[in-house]
Amino acid sequence: MQGINRTVVITGASSGIGLGLAKAYLERGFNVVGSARSEERLASAAEQLGNPQRFIGVAGDIAVPETSRRLFERAIEAFGQVDVLVNNAGIFIAKPIAEYSEDDLESMLATNLKGVVYASQAAAKHMIPRRQGHIVNITASVALQPNRALPSSLPVLIKGGLNQFTRALALELSPHDIKVNAVAPGIVDTPMHDPAYREFLNGLQPVGHIGQVQDIADAVLYLTDASFTTGVVLAVDGGMSTGTW
Repeated sequence: MQGINRTVVITGASSGIGLGLAKAYLERGFNVVGSARSEERLASAAEQLGNPQRFIGVAGDIAVPETSRRLFERAIEAFGQVDVLVNNAGIFIAKPIAEYSEDDLESMLATNLKGVVYASQAAAKHMIPRRQGHIVNITASVALQPNRALPSSLPVLIKGGLNQFTRALALELSPHDIKVNAVAPGIVDTPMHDPAYREFLNGLQPVGHIGQVQDIADAVLYLTDASFTTGVVLAVDGGMSTGTW
């Protein structure tokens, strides 16, 4: 999908994978409307992107329905339409099950689950009458193949549910020619990960090293280019989800 007069909404666009996605879509010629929790984070992202006129930031908590409504309202007001939604915003808390706190659970449910539902609702309301569009959910490879070396039962629970949500929504929206897919990253080099654990993290992938943000951006772009692919959960994980080793 070429970006002339096309617009993508990206949640969690101020750093890491989200910022890389914003850069990749801008390079394709897309208009980009991105969310983050604060105006400061969005201003920093815009600066890193070179302050392009085709990037608009919308601050707010993606777990609140109003944030998704404002994202789409702002995108339509500025650019006329939304062609792609990437549900990227998320947090990943890995720890043994007995150590998860109420705050851990509530924060993951808010961002990783509610945020996807509300943004997808806003996308469906806009895309169904237009009979076109793409939704891509960023999930997690560990939800496809849990790993004892990386205890993370709550992310597996929520991201695994999002993998099935992707398939169900793809079927629901298929009569309207809206494609719904997911990318399930392995460990990716982002500010989320402490460099002190790099050797351990490298060892979690059979290929022996972690991935790069561009790897995920390439996969998302492929899915939004595809006209005959829907309901797919694409693992981009250096073989992490193929089994244990």
